[in-house]
Amino acid sequence: MRRRIHVKGLALGLCALLMAAAPAAAQTSGSAADQSAGYSYEKKHEAVSYGKKLMSDFDDKMKDIEAQISRDASAAKADAQRQLKDLKAQRAETGKKLDELGHASAESWDGMKKSFVSAYKDLQHSYDKAVASFKQ
Repeated sequence: MRRRIHVKGLALGLCALLMAAAPAAAQTSGSAADQSAGYSYEKKHEAVSYGKKLMSDFDDKMKDIEAQISRDASAAKADAQRQLKDLKAQRAETGKKLDELGHASAESWDGMKKSFVSAYKDLQHSYDKAVASFKQ
């Protein structure tokens, strides 16, 4: 009986510790953005660093798509290039939101954080949609 109580206490403590720690890289785009939404202003530096990692990972995926498009010889190449151009513009806007997040004050933190998270989710959704159309 006592052992169960200690194990439950250990599990609860571990959960609390993990919830307070910086989020690990997420496997899906939605959860990655949701994780970055959990940062408080006191962890602003960590939040911005995490956002930069998300954007860097996204840039790597974009390079892969760009390489695929450059090798494509089909008639759909022009459409794919247009979609890529749109994604790059959307990525630039999301990057601006991340920069704004880095300069946010305590008063504007929550609004800026929501703005970046929303922009990143939209960017990831657009990327997923573009990749799906490239594969057709």
